[in-house]
Amino acid sequence: MRILLAEDDEKLRTSLAFQLEQEGFLIDTCADGEEALYYIEQNIHDLILLDRMMPYISGTELLQKMRKAHNQTPVILITALGTLDDKVTGLDLGADDYLVKPFAFKELMARIRCVARRPRKMEEADKISFGDITYRPEENTLSGTAGTCSISKREGDLLEAFLRNPGQSLSRTLLLTKVWGLDSDVEEGNLDNYIHFLRRRLKAVGSKVAIRTIRGVGYQIET
Repeated sequence: MRILLAEDDEKLRTSLAFQLEQEGFLIDTCADGEEALYYIEQNIHDLILLDRMMPYISGTELLQKMRKAHNQTPVILITALGTLDDKVTGLDLGADDYLVKPFAFKELMARIRCVARRPRKMEEADKISFGDITYRPEENTLSGTAGTCSISKREGDLLEAFLRNPGQSLSRTLLLTKVWGLDSDVEEGNLDNYIHFLRRRLKAVGSKVAIRTIRGVGYQIET
């Protein structure tokens, strides 16, 4: 799961990012509203932890912009404003949950698990099927007509990007961003290598699903 942590308190941001990474999440961080808006517009995150009061653009403004743009990525507002009216306002603007500072990391994890159980983009199901294959993200297993095989986390992230967008041409830049993150300096050749790995996996499980190269653009999954 890839999480965007938008928090202007450097100490809190650093601490939360470290703890979340220890739990196995992929974390992108930012310290102000303008930077957060840039990340949000990439639409690559499964969950956003959003500070309500940030420089340049507030968390509530960002939340309004997201929902007006039909971006339904789950959002947990993190704020020092804890009155009933503050909570009601945040939830009415489209937040999925509201966490008041200071809070225990254990509570944040419980809130994340709660949002993750909801049938949204982050966890639409415990498996994703397309054509004659089924991918189970929690187990990192790929199944086809000839059996099941385990795949690496990186292969799984790449495969999921395709399976969430069946029949669509996905640019190399989009795939690199979704799998390796916005700030990664990974070389494009790595993407080609993982495409090769995925094609071998599909062949190994006897699938007719193919990842087609779209010259000058990127790749597309098709049956």
